[in-house]
Amino acid sequence: MRGDGVDNLFNLAGKSSNMKQLVLFAATALAVTACSESRVSTYNNPQQTGMQYPETRKDQTVDEYFGVKVADPYRWLEDDRSEETAQWVKAQNQLTQSYLSKIPYREAIGNRYRDLYNYEKISAPNTQGEYIYYSRNSGLQNHSVVYRKKKSGGEATVFLDPNTFSADGTTSLAGMHFTESGNLLAYSISEGGSDWRKVILMNAHTGVKMDDTLKDIKFSGASWKGEEGLYYSTYKRDVESSMLSGFTNQHMLYYHKLGTAQKDDQLIFGDAANPRRYVGGRVTENQRWLIITASNATYGNELMIKDLTKPGAPIQTIVGDMKNKHSVLHADDRYFYIYTDRNAPNSKVVRAPIDHPQESNWEDLIPETTEVLNANIAGKYIFAVYLKDAYSKVKQYDFSGKHIRDIQLPGVGSAYGFSEKTSATVLYYGYMSFTSPYTIYKLDIETGTSTLYIKPDVQFNPDAYESKQVFYPSKDGTKIPMFIIHRKGLDLNGKNPTLLYGYGGFDVSLTPTFSVSNVILLEQGGVLAIANLRGGGEYGKSWHKAGTKTQKQNVFDDFIAAAEYLKKEKYTSTDYLALNGGSNGGLLVGAVMTQQPDICKVAAPEVGVLDMLRYHKFTSGAGWAYDYGTSEESKEMFEYLLGYSPLHNLKPAQYPATMVFTADHDDRVVPAHSFKFAATLQQAQRGNLPTLIRVETKAGHGAGMSTQQIVDEQKDFWSFIFYNMGITPTY
Repeated sequence: MRGDGVDNLFNLAGKSSNMKQLVLFAATALAVTACSESRVSTYNNPQQTGMQYPETRKDQTVDEYFGVKVADPYRWLEDDRSEETAQWVKAQNQLTQSYLSKIPYREAIGNRYRDLYNYEKISAPNTQGEYIYYSRNSGLQNHSVVYRKKKSGGEATVFLDPNTFSADGTTSLAGMHFTESGNLLAYSISEGGSDWRKVILMNAHTGVKMDDTLKDIKFSGASWKGEEGLYYSTYKRDVESSMLSGFTNQHMLYYHKLGTAQKDDQLIFGDAANPRRYVGGRVTENQRWLIITASNATYGNELMIKDLTKPGAPIQTIVGDMKNKHSVLHADDRYFYIYTDRNAPNSKVVRAPIDHPQESNWEDLIPETTEVLNANIAGKYIFAVYLKDAYSKVKQYDFSGKHIRDIQLPGVGSAYGFSEKTSATVLYYGYMSFTSPYTIYKLDIETGTSTLYIKPDVQFNPDAYESKQVFYPSKDGTKIPMFIIHRKGLDLNGKNPTLLYGYGGFDVSLTPTFSVSNVILLEQGGVLAIANLRGGGEYGKSWHKAGTKTQKQNVFDDFIAAAEYLKKEKYTSTDYLALNGGSNGGLLVGAVMTQQPDICKVAAPEVGVLDMLRYHKFTSGAGWAYDYGTSEESKEMFEYLLGYSPLHNLKPAQYPATMVFTADHDDRVVPAHSFKFAATLQQAQRGNLPTLIRVETKAGHGAGMSTQQIVDEQKDFWSFIFYNMGITPTY
């Protein structure tokens, strides 16, 4: 499940709607007994590991929450602009690389990963105007190149090559948005993996860039109004604060008219009087309506419309609260087609009259079922993509809600796409499983017939491996699904190297995904286990809420129970088990390893939310409070967060071999979380296993990394795990 440029989990949100792009990650929880003493110890490191860790200065910072004093001796590491922080990072990276350099098979793992990763990767095509566009990576290019060819036929040519954006490959293409005609394009770039973007406008026919480059854009697409201008969202930056960690709390929707200065862009929605943390704007395909979504958290949003055919038309509210999620899929001459989970925890599709779109006039079109629904429009149909125990099922409906057919998928796995213009007669969708790489199929929308379009040639024999799904009991008896993948005929002797991966938050579902990174493990007789924890979206709103705020401990209990199941069934044992998760999954690993330090041999939390008392003070972190709560909202919530916050629950103990992964340009989960956790863990470690931190430079929360960065990270990840399990790979 680890991202390797093909199936990057940290970029899952970018595959969905405006509001879903803002779903970032989540938290966890543990009952707590408050005390008046500092919860972060200032003990000295006895150096029992035999490693000389860099000295990390402690200061006297102490915060007080509801009468409880909490020390934060490494607060200074939050200053990403200080030379002292930079020197600390340099010293830690030197130690980590020195340790890794002594692993004899490290380069062999890197070479094998590079060989596996070196295959042609092609995206599903989409049509814009006269052209069909797709991206292609020949194998080891830093970034995929965008090609196009005319619908009428002919050879494909290079349209946009992100490999030319920077010499070191750390500037990436982050989005492309065409006008309905396909004549003009707005494309965004990310520098060093940052969520802050530049949006560059160009004539798609000639390839000539316009002068209208938009800067400092964050959490936004771009939606064109004809060829006159476009809508985008961003935050008003405080120029005095850090670009990386500065607090961003007021998202605003703007309109940019071509040929004018960005400073003169028109504010459409969101101001100091009505602040919103996340705002999105999208023009409907018929160009009549501007759809506006606004939210203060990663779940739930207001829904508004503006008639663009009537000059000066006001913004009209369809849904005025943020209790549920809603998005407009399509608008025609009579109806808005709305995807919602209002009074439908597993979601449904309704239609609302254009003239009276308020909730009282909604009519169920695709009713809620026992399976979680996502929906898209293609041709003149609605494609309903359901989750059945985290597998995809697809049904096709017409705009009256009539069921046309079930789409026959290639197997039991994950299907992506099913979105096209209403004029389309074909669409291209992607399918993959744990043992089947991302493969593209062409679907005739009228007949429902799928044909193979492109299948990648990966150096991997899927017939040698098997995947299955089990349901195991958590601490409270709840049945939790888990995927288990391994070589056929595996000997269940308790000695198989096993990676247990989890996330458990923000309504995010972990579905079958192929990654060549996991092949490294499977080829060594290893076991990959993916647990579908509460807090995710696999079973709808109720499953999500069961892992939020004061129910967050459910997430940790589910993960702990997964580890216990794998040991009980002899897939592995403590000495051969590694825990891994990124972002909210990094929090998951951090919380579990502090609650049960003896649960595994290796822990690898990546870009994790690890300081639960202060996460909401950086970037857009305050928006995660729907899942987490904050330390300031109530005494009860503070105590609950303090009870499981990984940073605050480290104490002298024998911890697993730990490598903390982060990046210096991560402006989503700022690296200070990982810095403070690693420094504290190095002080707390009483065993003989290493505690290291690996800080990627010129990288962010996971997206946009160059091929060399990806290869280097993967070889270090697997080398560290195998070495600390005492396993020598057969490469």
